This record gives sequence, structure tokens and C-alpha cells, in this order.
Amino acid sequence: MLLACHDCGGIHRVVPGSAHGSFACATCGRTLFRNKGRGIEHALALNLAALVLFGVANIFPIMSMSLGGQTQAASLAGSVVALYRNQMPGLALLVFLVAIGVPLVRIIGMIFVLGQVLAGGRSRLRAPVFRIVWKLHPWAMTEVYLLGLVVAWVKLRDLATIEPGLGILALALLIVIMLWAESVLEPGEVWERIGPQVREPDSGSEVFGFLCCHGCGLLVPQTEAEHVCPRCQGALHPRKPDSLARTWALLIAAAILYIPANVMPVMTVTSLGRGEPDTILSGVKAMIALGMWPVAILVLFASIVVPCLKLIGLVYLLLSVQCGSTRRRRDRTILYRVIEGVGRWSMVDIFMISILVALVELGEVATIQPGQGAVAFAGVVVLTMLASASFDPRLIWNIEESGRESSASTRT
Repeated sequence: MLLACHDCGGIHRVVPGSAHGSFACATCGRTLFRNKGRGIEHALALNLAALVLFGVANIFPIMSMSLGGQTQAASLAGSVVALYRNQMPGLALLVFLVAIGVPLVRIIGMIFVLGQVLAGGRSRLRAPVFRIVWKLHPWAMTEVYLLGLVVAWVKLRDLATIEPGLGILALALLIVIMLWAESVLEPGEVWERIGPQVREPDSGSEVFGFLCCHGCGLLVPQTEAEHVCPRCQGALHPRKPDSLARTWALLIAAAILYIPANVMPVMTVTSLGRGEPDTILSGVKAMIALGMWPVAILVLFASIVVPCLKLIGLVYLLLSVQCGSTRRRRDRTILYRVIEGVGRWSMVDIFMISILVALVELGEVATIQPGQGAVAFAGVVVLTMLASASFDPRLIWNIEESGRESSASTRT
């Protein structure tokens, strides 16, 4: 079977042997295929369980706070509503999408696709739905939301009585189940069931002239290729169109927003009629003063260090590609994977703010209002995630679609 590496563009012959094992790209080290046994059946069962837990997590409160004789409970949807009531509709929409909307779409989409595959269904929606569901993975941030809950609880535990709700238990179980479902499922196996991949040609023939669909990984001969992938209906192109220009534009916009995100207040805490605005850095200093070192370091790393390093890392990748550098290609590819993977965790500060705003609504006793700095910071997170998605790591290797093929992949 022929497989193309999404990170370097190399084409490999993969010969599945035993029932279990994984096959990695011999050039850049990316895992190409993993044999998972009955992965589709297990993933379907786990996604059905995740759907039930998702309902529980959204129906019941995740946390309640008691202060000055008043009690306030917060839920996932309640944190979105609280942001909207505080004249932050854009921020409310973002939190709704990444904490509720996208995870629900992924769960329902996976149930539909896996059910169709197991039942032998022929719906034309299987491939495009699976492509979209898999592309949405970085934007489903339930685990980041849970971390935001933990940070909010640590900030409030010395000021008020905090009680966890049934929703937080369901949310924690939901995260475990979803991670489990992802670990047992090999997307390549699903794509094989939907439409077979290109098989190894006759002995002695050469492999050349293929376009690889970046959505489903299908290899399409250039002589037969149109603008649309015949399997998943995604766009076919040798490289992501205008990758460098789009990445530069998104990075510049993110760098501009990074300044107000760190200078302007992300929230204002009002207690007994007195308000005190907090920036990201002042919040970190306050937690250090209260002895909350682990949480302070977490917020500092996720909210200040990670966005800054993402900007610097992507600029380095862009410049190295534009300068035609051939040095440390594998290391640069690994750097890209790290940048792509850690960026979403910067949303922890936004989730923490949304929870605090929903919990601390106690009138004259205490209130917390989101600030414009939170909007700017959310923009930085979204723009850097879009920038890493726009960058095409195959440009690091510059392997021409018509030229290169590896006769054997590394097998582990």
C-alpha cells in the first residue's frame, strides 16, 4: 500500500504485517499508519458513551460558589451566557464553539461515520464529514476548559466556599473517554473502508506523479487528478495555496494583538464597590504573592510564554523556508509539530475568565467583569492556531510530487 507523509511529502510503500504495529516515515519520523485491531468498533462505543456524558456535563452545574451568604452556580452554557451579558459577544461565541459546539459536532460526526462504516452504508456524506471532523480536532478544547476550571478553583478557594458539581465529574469522564476513543482509532483504517488507497504497483515500476489529498491522504495520479479529491471532496494541490503569505499575514496580526493582550486588563474584580483591573501578568504576580506557585507558573507558561514562542518559532520556520535552508530539516519538522500541538492550551486563561465571570455574580458583594485584554488575547490564540494550520511543513523538505518515493517505511 502506498502512503504519503503529510509533513514531508514523501511517498512510502507500507506492507502491513502483524495485526498490531505502527509504520513511521523514514524521512521525518511521522507515524503513517497504526494497526489497531477492532479500533472502529471500540471508537464507536466510546463516542456513544461520550455523547451521554456530554449531555450530563452541559445539563448540570460544574461548580458553585458561596460568599457572604449568597450562592452562585456555573455551568458550561452559563459561562457563555455570562460573557454575552457582559457585552462580549465575540468572546462568548468563541468559548461556545471550542468548549461546546465543536466537541459536540465531532462526537456526532464520529458516530455517524463509524456507524456507516460498520453497517456498510454508502452515504456520500461519510468522507466529507470524516474529513471535517478530523480537521476540527485542534478546536475541540474540553480538556483545556477543564484546566481552566482547576485554575479558577485555585484562585477562589481562599476567598469563598467552592463546591464541585456533577457537571465537572461528567466533563472529566468525557475527556477521558474522548482521548481513549482517539487512541484506539486509526483514521487510515476508516479511510480504507470508505475508499481504498493506491496499492503498490507492479514489481520494478516507479512511483511518481502523485498528488496527495491533505484531507484524507489519498494519492491521486496527476494524470487523473482534478481540483477535488475523488474520495473526500477536499481540494487537491501540490502544496497549500499561498502558504507563506497567509502564514505571514496571520502572524503579523497576532503579533500586533499580543501587545494589547498583555497591557490591557483581561478582567476587573469588584468587591464591595471597589474595582481592581487585572492584566495577565498582574494576575500571575497576585498568585505568586498568595503562594500559588504551580498555578502561577502554569498561567505564565500558557498565556505569555507559549504565544511568544509560537510567534518566534513560526517566524523561524518561515524564514528558513524562504532562505532555502536545507539544515536540520527533521528538527524543524518536529518544531512545527510542537507548535501545532501546544497552541490551543493558551486558551486556559480565556476559559478561566469565563468561569470566574459566571461564578462571581454576587451583586454588591463581588463581581468579575471581562476586559478588552481578554478579547485581544483570544485573538492572539486563534490567529496563531490559524497560522500554524496555514503553514505547509512539506515546504521544509521541498520534495517534489513527481520525484521522490521511499521503498520502505520504518516499522515499530
